Amino acid sequence: MFQSVRRYALEAGLDDPVVCYQGAVVAEPVSGKWLRHVPMPLEPAREAIRMLSARGFRLNCYVRDELYVEKVTPEARRYADFQQLEIHEVGDLLAWLHEPPTKLVAIDDPEVLDELEVRMKAHFDGRLYISKSLPYFLEFANPGVTKGTGLDFLAGQIGFSRERTVACGDGENDVELLEWAGFGVAVENAHERVKAVASFVCPSVDEEGVAQLIEAFLDSHG
Repeated sequence: MFQSVRRYALEAGLDDPVVCYQGAVVAEPVSGKWLRHVPMPLEPAREAIRMLSARGFRLNCYVRDELYVEKVTPEARRYADFQQLEIHEVGDLLAWLHEPPTKLVAIDDPEVLDELEVRMKAHFDGRLYISKSLPYFLEFANPGVTKGTGLDFLAGQIGFSRERTVACGDGENDVELLEWAGFGVAVENAHERVKAVASFVCPSVDEEGVAQLIEAFLDSHG
């Protein structure tokens, strides 16, 4: 979410645009201006809510950079507290939703979501972008949205080329990000699909592999 990212960007004194929501949003931290917003088509979003609710899944629904849920559950509370977010409880999510959401997220055990991901991808057949971010988050977005398309938009805004871009990732939803960049880096503990498309694998997150990578680059350039 932009509101989650924004506080850290401001604390760090950064005003470069940030890519949020799997690439669906690109926004400026200081002004708060959204440069890009590609929400989900409303009808496939409602179809996903209908199917997932029927299977007993509780969903996070994101509209206008706010988090909406049918009912505040312990899972939703843990997610919101981790991100320091306000939760808006709306009751029947399907009846409530009347505008295209930015994304939907199903939260459950990794093994449950692995099976759900296969089923949902087969059902929607490209009508939605479906991918895991963290092992216990299955995310649904506009079919034209990935971190790669978000970065491509940002490149056009700022004026850098993919050939001179290094991207680092770990989750399944970072595959398109690494594919877009001229040099893709996976951390050692990354999803196997990410490591498969990476140009280089750096040490794991526990060893601060990305920091090691950046420091080595800076040292090599004086």
